[in-house]
Amino acid sequence: MAQYACLNELQTWLDSYLNFERTPKKNIFWLDTMEYLCALFDAPQNFASAFHIAGSKGKGSVSAMIASILDAGGYKTGLYASPHILDFVERIGSAHGVFAEDVYERAANELKEKIASLSDDDLPGGRAITWFELVTLYGFLCFRQARTDYNVLEVGLGGRLDATNVVLPKVCCITPIELEHTEFLGDTIEKVAGEKAGIIKEGVPVVVAEQTPEAKAVFQKIAKERHAPFYSIDEVVQSVRTEYVLDSEKKTASMKTTIVSDMFSRPITANLRLLGAFQAQNAALAAIAVKTVLPDIDEKMLEKGLENAILPGRFEVFENPMAKKNASQKKTRSPAENASSARSFVILDGAHTPNSVRFTLETMRHVFGKKKCTLLFACAADKDAKEIAPLFKNQFDSVFLTKPGNVKQSDVGTLAAAFDEAAIPYDLNEDFAVQIQKAFTRAAETDSLLLVTGSFYLLAEVKKFMLP
Repeated sequence: MAQYACLNELQTWLDSYLNFERTPKKNIFWLDTMEYLCALFDAPQNFASAFHIAGSKGKGSVSAMIASILDAGGYKTGLYASPHILDFVERIGSAHGVFAEDVYERAANELKEKIASLSDDDLPGGRAITWFELVTLYGFLCFRQARTDYNVLEVGLGGRLDATNVVLPKVCCITPIELEHTEFLGDTIEKVAGEKAGIIKEGVPVVVAEQTPEAKAVFQKIAKERHAPFYSIDEVVQSVRTEYVLDSEKKTASMKTTIVSDMFSRPITANLRLLGAFQAQNAALAAIAVKTVLPDIDEKMLEKGLENAILPGRFEVFENPMAKKNASQKKTRSPAENASSARSFVILDGAHTPNSVRFTLETMRHVFGKKKCTLLFACAADKDAKEIAPLFKNQFDSVFLTKPGNVKQSDVGTLAAAFDEAAIPYDLNEDFAVQIQKAFTRAAETDSLLLVTGSFYLLAEVKKFMLP
């Protein structure tokens, strides 16, 4: 994806502000700054109708699916997501790409001009503006410049005090909840759910994925208090069926998904490009959310939108570039063997919690069966390596550990200790460039499927490696 020159300049300017994604800090969450800034810019968050999505896992996929459905229905749709993998423009764009460069340029000029006139004393509590607040505000300005019909907004962290929570949406969506970012969101499911439930607005419908009883109870209670119509997927969807389709020759994989609900006039069937049983559940959540806001939408548009939805770093399947080099040395292989071998495939998945890693492994086995596998893994220092590591035991022939690039703080010592405790042999090197090369080469030489997971920052480095 091409980087616009104006965004290079904008990122340089943004880097002078506190970036929580790079340097996590406590007690930096509040909404009064965003409310002040939005008022200063004449409420850009209210220019178009919005869908607001929070949750522990799957919120990026649900956001992409909703945006894709709206796009298929003929609506000009903005999509605000995080994090980006290779290009900042991935955060702010349309359902399937970027806006024209002048949209970003005009919004950047508008942003910088007004922010430059402010001092900390002008801001609520005299607090400095953060990087994410500015990026979120910039997203609103871009959408207004693009004159979108709908905007789909993915929460960055939590919900109640997230910068996106200044919007009054048409519907709120909450994906499955698990313990995450406990130092910021709380150390129990109920506390985390309470933070996520902060996006529920007075009288605004809320669509909730299947949850633990503890989390569901929190959402039901807050929805009732705020007179918000409550739709739980486990109650409004009767069944979700999936069937994986692997095309070794074309190096593609898809998942035929059928969703049955009384909210649809017939079963909804789509060949999803986003794979995994959890993605089928995400598809159901996205379709119900759109149907709640647009009850008369053509259900063919629901299917088309779900089929078109893509999201970088969520079980992306690629051909291993090292395999082509290795293939020339294996003259004895028949064409059929070359076509069916798993050696050509690389899976990139940003899973970084125990449950999301578990789902990724489950999907990998469903799609590819019991093939030889190589693992390249890295995670940030705040992830639960001790709980994640045992999930890989007896699953991989070779394991390569490293740090997730140079952006996110990591602790390779703790990572190594977690794999030692799980009794998993590994090759460790902090130099991620070396480990990427080694993992790709090993997978090609041993005819192995390669799974890269644990961090979106690691995925970014791998994508750079895979560039022609």
